[in-house]
Amino acid sequence: MTARTVFGLLRLSTAALCLVALIHRLAWGLASYTIASQNFFAYLTNQSNIAFVVLLSIAGVIALQRDRDPRWLTVALAMVLTWTITAGLVFALLVWQAGIRGIRIDVPWSDQVLHFWLPACTAIAWALSPGHRSVPWRVIPATLVYPLVWGAFTMIRGPLIGWYPYYFLDPRQVSGPAEFLASSGIALAVFAVVATVLVLISRMPVPKRLRSDEPLPAPEDAPVREHALSGATARR
Repeated sequence: MTARTVFGLLRLSTAALCLVALIHRLAWGLASYTIASQNFFAYLTNQSNIAFVVLLSIAGVIALQRDRDPRWLTVALAMVLTWTITAGLVFALLVWQAGIRGIRIDVPWSDQVLHFWLPACTAIAWALSPGHRSVPWRVIPATLVYPLVWGAFTMIRGPLIGWYPYYFLDPRQVSGPAEFLASSGIALAVFAVVATVLVLISRMPVPKRLRSDEPLPAPEDAPVREHALSGATARR
């Protein structure tokens, strides 16, 4: 079994685990009967992880069939990984902030998988994956389009239903426009930094033992016997 095949199977297994975690998180939230559970699909984390399941399933099948990922897949993976990793970092920050404020946040195993374990493991796999292609620098600003569109939609929807997925977006929970802009700016900066790191990793040379696209060595030439003739080359 080649390294490429192993990574293909790992991609499919990771996609399945992510799907199970999403289903559990949805069921766990609905059981609590909170407005947050009713807005499960409004979270950037859940949206990005749904995209992660779909894309990683496709990537797993491609890895089993081809020695190298097509460039569009590498670019798409870089963008989705940026969103999921950043969502995990922001979630960790929110849990820490909630502890300081004395606010209780329950973190079931599915949240731990979605926010911490999957982003960490997929980031490691990104660095070691055989058959990857380098990601262009223009991906960095492109990754910011989705969180900006999501943020704009959230700010329009929030006042209509009286709920925001994250406290720093809620005007009632921040000190004013300055804190809102600062928090949003920091979040966007984290997206950009994560995307930059992923692009840099993709442009690093892959260790030779992990490369699946190495051409097979040419067969050694058969030894040529030279028959020395005294003072001349033998000719027919």
